[in-house]
Amino acid sequence: MAANTLPYKGAVGKGAILALDLGSKTGWALYQADGTITNGTVEFKPGRFEGGGMAFVRFKHWLDEVHRFAAPIEQIHFEEVRSHVGTTAAHVYGGFLAHLTAWAEQQEIPYQGVPVGTIKKHATGKGNASKAEVIEAMRRKGGLDHRFGHSWGAVNRPPDPPPFFLIIF
Repeated sequence: MAANTLPYKGAVGKGAILALDLGSKTGWALYQADGTITNGTVEFKPGRFEGGGMAFVRFKHWLDEVHRFAAPIEQIHFEEVRSHVGTTAAHVYGGFLAHLTAWAEQQEIPYQGVPVGTIKKHATGKGNASKAEVIEAMRRKGGLDHRFGHSWGAVNRPPDPPPFFLIIF
């Protein structure tokens, strides 16, 4: 696994929170117990001479590596998409979601989907905000890090148990 696809290993503590924007190019952010936030993207597209299932095999291996590296993962949150522009996008998202939830169940890690409208409302105050409005709101809050191109992460975690929201684009 390439070094740039793994999170910074934070200090040992209560546990990490992993947030994902599922897809062939998955955006991720990891909130460590010491308050460190790392984020990035990882691509799981199958090669020209590989079957379509290879993307999911790679995804599971990546989850295993992140879990070993950042353990213990306390919880997983993912962007819950309720409608897709195309059939292929819906199938890809569904495949990643199925593999993520099965993996989380096997590892006994709680997981939760956060609807896109909820994320937008938390960031901007309105659930139908444009992507540009969300990005600007996160810049104003000082929680936006665009060093990783496709993946933009910002975490707001209250001192007591979640709900917490994570924004990844």
